[in-house]
Amino acid sequence: MLSAVGDAVHVLPVINALERHDPSIHVTWVLQPGAAALVAGHPAVDEIIVLDRRRGRRAFLDMRRELAARRFDLTLALQDYFKAGIITALTRAPVRLGYDRARARDLNWIFTNRQIPASAPAHIQDEYLEFLHPLGISPEPIEWRLGPWEPELEWQRELAARFDRPIASLVIGSSRREKDWIAERWASVANALYADFGLQPVLVGGRSPREVETEQAIMAQANPAPISLLNSGLRRLVSILDASALVISLDTGPLHMAVALQRPVISLIGFSNPLRTGPYRASRDLIVSTYGPTSSGGRLLTTRHRDRMSRITVGDVLEKVELWMRERKTESGDGSR
Repeated sequence: MLSAVGDAVHVLPVINALERHDPSIHVTWVLQPGAAALVAGHPAVDEIIVLDRRRGRRAFLDMRRELAARRFDLTLALQDYFKAGIITALTRAPVRLGYDRARARDLNWIFTNRQIPASAPAHIQDEYLEFLHPLGISPEPIEWRLGPWEPELEWQRELAARFDRPIASLVIGSSRREKDWIAERWASVANALYADFGLQPVLVGGRSPREVETEQAIMAQANPAPISLLNSGLRRLVSILDASALVISLDTGPLHMAVALQRPVISLIGFSNPLRTGPYRASRDLIVSTYGPTSSGGRLLTTRHRDRMSRITVGDVLEKVELWMRERKTESGDGSR
């Protein structure tokens, strides 16, 4: 799995199911550097081989050398494009299980010798779990076991001790501009979280130029300014999200991290179909979506929309905060805010 952090999170239930089925299994995972940093130390992952695609052709030559030194019985080709297929072939496993022809892009299917059955588009998590069915392995229970790991708990306790109110983590950046939201609206949400809901807004994510620009605008307009923990690193982000009472996130990796950590998450989605890329089996009533119709003739739509995030209003988000607050009171039996 060579794509983004969110996809790596979706692979974890597959790996956990393999380990439950046979605790003696040895899992080697080929990943890019960012996702590798997130899952390093996971109890079901025995070995990680990092492919840094920024190194171009040399990265694939190094990968060939690494894989030639190992013997594999099974390869799960969870990536459906041509370059990932090259790595699938380099594993030389006698069984190389990949997508059916309809879903394997760029002739990826030519690198596999077994394919999962064809099916209609579904949530990305469910598509990865399909790889377990030909192996006779049940995906249930769905487990991520993302952490925090034991050595990370002290830092998490120190973080929580900094605040006198519950944390609301705001995931303000994504990998694509079309998935981003307007900075001024983030600032208005941060103001309301602090003044009206008694929450401490905390900005989380990386420090890409767009995230820094959004951070600066929020800091200039919100009163009081939220706490910024951008660029804390993925493992510390696990601890931050896990310590949060609420997460408000764009359609990006930390959204799925929050789901894996069983944190309530308000999802802001307009670019991609929320039934395919939104929170999995959780916080469905907290989705703010301007995607439009999600299916046609019983088939899940996979269309992308470049201009719909601007349709999400501050009121849309705060309405979901209100809903979450009511649900929280009901669960706790507490009639006070």
